[in-house]
Amino acid sequence: MTDITAAPLPPGRTPSIHTDAAAKSRLKSRYGAEMRFRWLGAGAIGLAALFLLLLLSTIVTQGLPAFRINSITLPVNLSAVPADPAARAGFDYAGVVNDALGAKFPDVTGRQERRLLRGIVSTGSGVILRQQIENDASLAGKTVDVQVPLDDFADLYFKGLLAESAAPQQLPGVTVSAASGDVGVTFSDDAIARLARSVGAIEAEGGVLRLTSGAASLLLDVGGGTVKLTEVGPGNMAKGTVYEALDASVSTASPAVLRTITTPEASRKITDREIVWLDRLKADGAITSGWNTIFFTSGASREAELAGVWGAVVGSFLTLIVTIAVAFPIGVAAAIYLEEFAPKNRLTSLIEVNINNLAAVPSIVFGLLGLAVFLNFFGMPRSAPVVGGLVLALMTLPIIIIAGRASLRAVPPSIREAALGIGASKVQMVFHHVLPLAMPGIMTGTILGMAHALGETAPLLMIGMVAFIVDIPGGFTEPATILPVQIFMWADFPEPAFQQKTSAAIMVLLGFLILMNAIAVILRKRFERRW
Repeated sequence: MTDITAAPLPPGRTPSIHTDAAAKSRLKSRYGAEMRFRWLGAGAIGLAALFLLLLLSTIVTQGLPAFRINSITLPVNLSAVPADPAARAGFDYAGVVNDALGAKFPDVTGRQERRLLRGIVSTGSGVILRQQIENDASLAGKTVDVQVPLDDFADLYFKGLLAESAAPQQLPGVTVSAASGDVGVTFSDDAIARLARSVGAIEAEGGVLRLTSGAASLLLDVGGGTVKLTEVGPGNMAKGTVYEALDASVSTASPAVLRTITTPEASRKITDREIVWLDRLKADGAITSGWNTIFFTSGASREAELAGVWGAVVGSFLTLIVTIAVAFPIGVAAAIYLEEFAPKNRLTSLIEVNINNLAAVPSIVFGLLGLAVFLNFFGMPRSAPVVGGLVLALMTLPIIIIAGRASLRAVPPSIREAALGIGASKVQMVFHHVLPLAMPGIMTGTILGMAHALGETAPLLMIGMVAFIVDIPGGFTEPATILPVQIFMWADFPEPAFQQKTSAAIMVLLGFLILMNAIAVILRKRFERRW
């Protein structure tokens, strides 16, 4: 900062208006205002960075669990699978998987319990088993270990996103009246009553504490089985229901482990019985966690554990191919004509104004145009990449034209004059000298325009690309969807697992956008020329 201290004046001279006290005060005020402006600018940048960090951290935190999946490995008996491929068309593969799961819990005999047990495995397990047999027909007639994904709620439980648990407690001596059904439980002290009060048990007549579905769940692992406590009486007595059969030795005092599921059963999407079964499978080594390849290799699905982004990625790729194939040559040609060949009159001025205005038109207007022209008038296939590409090409054209004209205008006039001076025609001058020098800027604008098109959703909703597409598209005219639309659809699903899928798909989309913008920066740095 400049030193504003003035030297003493000689005798007889009056102070200047630039060095008097008022001038010093004004200079100090100006420096103070400049400093405040700097701090405000730094604060604005810091606030924007904070919000950006908060947004990215939220997306990453919610999306990372979707990149892993928990699966169950079951010894499946395939002796009933027909050897003839034609006879296997109507075979119940899901039933074979359910039988293998039921063999793990022979004491589960009730109809509702069996249905609940089957629900911990994905409904697509039969499809996965059928594909494995189709790939290797020698598996038919054998008993093989088959790995299938868990249901989305069971998967979320192992990720710690459905139920919170407290640290287990070791109990020295517990006696259970029977090995199954409704049982009485005797503890060595009255600490269980204090614990029941602390987890939300309802006190009834006679000092009985009832552990309803609105309270935390107390699961007692004793005698090789599990008991869910339902009532805690005065002193050290309790009642419960056996969820996993106990050994006969529990009639005498046995050591036990008390687990507390702090999230009430009424507030979660998984029951205490399912938790007991899943924990038993985990203890037996049947549950494994690994990279979620299904997310990257499959298409849309109503089941969250089977839903993937590959169908949307392929649809986005096909759509962008159509977009760049249509928008790039037309946009570059229009930019060359308007900048190098078109006469400067009212008509070209009107065209330039309209191009600039089209760049600011809401994207949904282009969707309405595509609906009216491509679908209703020309009768093109609905929800196809060719239609989506044409709509996005119309939206991207103004961006490419504006970027192309700016790049052509940045080429020095001396290049044009030198080319014409050695006898080149105007066409040769443009295509042999000016266009190659402007191409890096044109490519940068094109890539940025394509990145903008990749993130659009509204115009594609108008042409039907919001349809539920299970199969991977194999061509430009087959039904497809793209990543932004897939994200829009998943965000509307109520299942918690789809919320993770939504954040994970956003991360994939951001990866594509960052890659495309990085390519634009590299091209600009690699081919940029300073005149």
